[in-house]
Amino acid sequence: MLVSVRVKALVTGCAGFIGSHLTESLLEHGAEVLGVDCFNDNYGRSQKLRNLELAQDWDGFEFVPIDLARGALEDLVEDCDQIFHLAAEPGVRPSWGSRFELYVRNNVLATQHLLEAVKGSSGKRFVYASSSSVYGDAEQLPTAESAVPAPFSPYGLTKLSGEHLCRVYHANYGLDAVSLRYFTVFGPRQRPDMAFQILCAAVLADQTFEIYGDGEQTRDFTYVSDTVAATMAAGSAHGVSGRTFNIGGGSRISLNEAVAALGEIAGREPRVVRRPVQRGDVRDTGADIEAARTALHYRPSVSPIDGIASQWAWFVEHAGRQPVQ
Repeated sequence: MLVSVRVKALVTGCAGFIGSHLTESLLEHGAEVLGVDCFNDNYGRSQKLRNLELAQDWDGFEFVPIDLARGALEDLVEDCDQIFHLAAEPGVRPSWGSRFELYVRNNVLATQHLLEAVKGSSGKRFVYASSSSVYGDAEQLPTAESAVPAPFSPYGLTKLSGEHLCRVYHANYGLDAVSLRYFTVFGPRQRPDMAFQILCAAVLADQTFEIYGDGEQTRDFTYVSDTVAATMAAGSAHGVSGRTFNIGGGSRISLNEAVAALGEIAGREPRVVRRPVQRGDVRDTGADIEAARTALHYRPSVSPIDGIASQWAWFVEHAGRQPVQ
């Protein structure tokens, strides 16, 4: 998809895993990008700053460190044609207990403040990054967008709340909003608390890797470049206002299969330790992506095995710069 040079995009969470890749892709396609990030404490500020190194080389990139939950964001969105809202408090397992307040603040309140800033404007597309976590333990696989959401974690609940806010502002103010449900995104720059990043670190250091449960749980792993392509398409596609789309990789594999694949790629067998299933973890995820194929012309092109190989190669190249989890 080509982006006109006249387009100015706002990317929230631009220093994060997916946000930094999206920022670079928008710049490469001719857009100006205003990136914002508040560097919340889910992982180190130094890694997030490194994620921005390539974007900082572009004249069309401007970075503003800002906390969206503080509100008064009208000046931020005023000149932007597309708003890609990826900023969030991520992760299923940490969303319980005392940290839940952060999830409400950064996933619900921040989204509401941004929608308030955009609601009176016309000609702006608002793309909200949601999550497959809204489905919980889905009764049918692959899961279509018509399935009734039933979050299985506080994190999933807050992401669904963001979707509902987008729908409310679309219905009441005519806000041009699209929600994307990302399915287990992976690839270079993945957060240090995510499974493949932990696995790469463990294999490289010949340390143990913990699997929660029997490892036969499956995920619809989605490579980051495919996720970015779908997100950019949602920024300009016609006839999608008010809709929600699954963004998955098109196939799912078990965690055991993923671990074995990385072992073959790395040429060393992972040292696996079994642990009890964690609260909030669902058994399986699988995306029905037919709606995204039709409306967004979405065609995921990177298989889980090829993606794992790419992430491993990147991790080995940057091993000295990775934080210890």
